[in-house]
Amino acid sequence: MDKYVCDPCGYVYDPAEGDPDGDIAPGTAFEDLPEDWVCPVCGADKDQFSKL
Repeated sequence: MDKYVCDPCGYVYDPAEGDPDGDIAPGTAFEDLPEDWVCPVCGADKDQFSKL
């Protein structure tokens, strides 16, 4: 699974780790994140992420 980086702040979403603070389980692909999921660091929307 691909990692994605938040363009505004540089946070990297790693599917192997998920987003524990956002109740996203490890193994969740970026494409499978809820549409209302936002960057846990700066609050940017999913459309502001780029594939690494």
